[in-house]
Amino acid sequence: MVLIIEFWCRSLNRRLIRTRILQAMNSANAYPAVVFDVPSPYTEVRTVQPGDIDRLGHTNNVVYLGWLEAVAWAHSVHLGLGWELYQRINAGFVARRHTLDYLRATFVDAELHVATWITDNPGRVTMERAYQIVRAADGATVLRGTTLWACVDLQTGRARRMPAEFANGFVAVDPG
Repeated sequence: MVLIIEFWCRSLNRRLIRTRILQAMNSANAYPAVVFDVPSPYTEVRTVQPGDIDRLGHTNNVVYLGWLEAVAWAHSVHLGLGWELYQRINAGFVARRHTLDYLRATFVDAELHVATWITDNPGRVTMERAYQIVRAADGATVLRGTTLWACVDLQTGRARRMPAEFANGFVAVDPG
């Protein structure tokens, strides 16, 4: 790779040199593969911003929780279970319990892969969703968690049995 880069440096402008070097690094697997606990979870990529940092100098725990809620909602929409459906069937979910294990700190500019999947859905009132956040730079899992979601009537806010759309749409992932 060094000879190729030296040749580019002599013959091309700086912008193209940088592009070619980055392409060569990426094709040489400069970053480890992102591996999740289950095959093919729903994922989004987040980059830690300066406003995400707390007084201890790392990503604030509440920021992680916000990302988990956002990825859960995006996954729901991806499955065809968006807000319009919730309104039509007069049902939605509220978080009953979050369990989060913070495993490693993250800092400004860290690229994070936020993943989610359904772990249990007996089709009654509650279902469980799992989360995993992996740092792209080293492939380290920085957070694992679960949320127990309870189905509620949108008008009364009371717990209710899941409509068939939720029971059939939120399918638990086989951990493989």
